[in-house]
Amino acid sequence: MFSKKNSIYIIFFFCLLLFLTVIYFKFFNIKDIELIENFEDKAPYSSNIIKDVEYASKDLNGNEYLIKALKGEIDFKNTDVIYLTSVTALIKLKDSDDIKITSKFGKYNLENFDTIFSKNVIINYMENKITSEYLDSSLQRNTMIVSQNVIYTNPKNILKADVIEINIKTKDTKISMYEGNSKVNIRSID
Repeated sequence: MFSKKNSIYIIFFFCLLLFLTVIYFKFFNIKDIELIENFEDKAPYSSNIIKDVEYASKDLNGNEYLIKALKGEIDFKNTDVIYLTSVTALIKLKDSDDIKITSKFGKYNLENFDTIFSKNVIINYMENKITSEYLDSSLQRNTMIVSQNVIYTNPKNILKADVIEINIKTKDTKISMYEGNSKVNIRSID
């Protein structure tokens, strides 16, 4: 099959290949890793995270909108948008009682003051309380659209629905379900 001379060449070639592989992984690969580590150590650190965020605005009618968060992160694609964590908002209506809103997260638009609240949303207005997972609040549209597991309570009633739309200016409220055949669940508290 193989001559003795060919067998020696094959063994020699295999040993040389093994030796070169060990040398490569021992010396060259470590230098590449060290270069990468050194590069990462020298790379400048930049962040767009802001702690203890607070914004205030006032519309032409004299209504005030205050929003606070433990942390905010500016959207690099749209610098008018800031993503918030641990959010508290206060809407001070000129001719009405204040509306207080809390949530785990928020998305605030610095240009038009529209805010989306998400996760553990709680809205308090006088003796009324609404809990949900999502709230789209727009001063520009004068609306608050509450959705996802909506529960409205006051001293006399508990209401469960899919969506509550509130006109901030007129206080007109529309309560609905996503499916036309589903009904809003209202229960009296005795």
